[in-house]
Amino acid sequence: MTVEVDENETNSLYGASADFVKTITEAIDSDQLNQASTLLTPLHAADVADVLQNVSTEHRRKLVELLKADFDPEILGHLDDSVKDEVIEMIGSKELAAALSDLESDDALSVIEDLDQNLQREILRAISAEERAILEEVLTYPEDSAGRLMQREVAAVPSFWTVGEVVKYLGQSKEVPETFYSVFVVNPKHQPLGFVPVSRLFKEEKSTSIDQVMESELHKIPVTMDKEEVARLFYHYGLVSAPVIDTGSRLVGMVTVDDVVDVIEEEATEDIMHLAGISDSDFHAPVAATFIMRFRWLFVTLINTVLASLVISQFQATIEKLVALAVLMPIATAMAGNSGMQVVTVTVRAIATRDLRPGNMFRSFSKELSVGFLNGCLFALILGVVSAILFKNWGISMVLASALIFNMAWAAFAGILLPITIHKMGMDPALSAGPILTTTTDVIGFAVFLGLASMFLV
Repeated sequence: MTVEVDENETNSLYGASADFVKTITEAIDSDQLNQASTLLTPLHAADVADVLQNVSTEHRRKLVELLKADFDPEILGHLDDSVKDEVIEMIGSKELAAALSDLESDDALSVIEDLDQNLQREILRAISAEERAILEEVLTYPEDSAGRLMQREVAAVPSFWTVGEVVKYLGQSKEVPETFYSVFVVNPKHQPLGFVPVSRLFKEEKSTSIDQVMESELHKIPVTMDKEEVARLFYHYGLVSAPVIDTGSRLVGMVTVDDVVDVIEEEATEDIMHLAGISDSDFHAPVAATFIMRFRWLFVTLINTVLASLVISQFQATIEKLVALAVLMPIATAMAGNSGMQVVTVTVRAIATRDLRPGNMFRSFSKELSVGFLNGCLFALILGVVSAILFKNWGISMVLASALIFNMAWAAFAGILLPITIHKMGMDPALSAGPILTTTTDVIGFAVFLGLASMFLV
């Protein structure tokens, strides 16, 4: 039995609908600001962010003015970077500093870490000394490290406490985070020994020592670990939270699954954008910023096109004698290019998930080369017969078939070799492999096809 899903009903479960955004903008245009405020008040921070991202700059400015007095800083965490910068500028540093005081350290850091240094210093000066000290310390950690990802607020108790003492502490202390899933048990040096899921605390006798009910299998995260590695750790072990330790193995914070979800979404988006030659998502970016970001990789494409044109120009005499070559040569390069991009996509994903390792690298090369060769043979047969029928020249069809087999095999080989090589060089394979592969398949594809034609047909 197939259950039909109403797309409109599904979309209404989260986010601000187009009709709702339209109602908000109409209220602003008619100066009914109280109505707009009433509509926004019950919304979740993520839904308010949806509204801000889907209105014009002028409407956004009026909405921020409307929300400024009781601005929920969690809204900023749900905004696209370009819109977030715009909203922060509209709010002002003093109001933003006051709003950040209500956030946990990891959320506050995510707002201020990307600000320019002058604005960052201005906001840090405006918050309390205690919060400033925490944020300044966290800002000293590497940019993409667990130290930047973690929240400093953590529920930690000594190992000699009883379950009853722990429950009482959690209920009365102002130092524990607003949301947490585990209580970490520490020794006198504040080094984590184990953890207790919050739900278990209510199932144990209050007189039981906490070290008797704790789980000792801890996945401790070094404060300098890359956030992608943290995400892999959570994925591999199905974690919901994990302690972060410094060089002395002391507990300095924790990472929770909601932070990891953000990392996974960010890295997945980054890889997709890089494969298309775009450094960041520019959906909400201004025209000028989008133009600059896209121009860089389009310029790389221009160089690729010029190189391919230079190769073609070397065989101008051959093409003049056999005009059919001009009709067929895009096929040889296009098939190889698409085949290679399939391999690049799979390889980049395998590198990101660590499925591709030294132990299975030879098998991966062999598999992709075999698949490329088999696809080349199949399409060589199909297109060879078609070209022979169209041009009544079996020589041209044999040249096309041979070029297809070679080019698709090369594309498969290069599609796995380039990402691995670029990754070994410390660069992002998603950003570089695609454009380089396209250049090689175009240049080599034209050279092989036209070279074979010059050797055997002219």
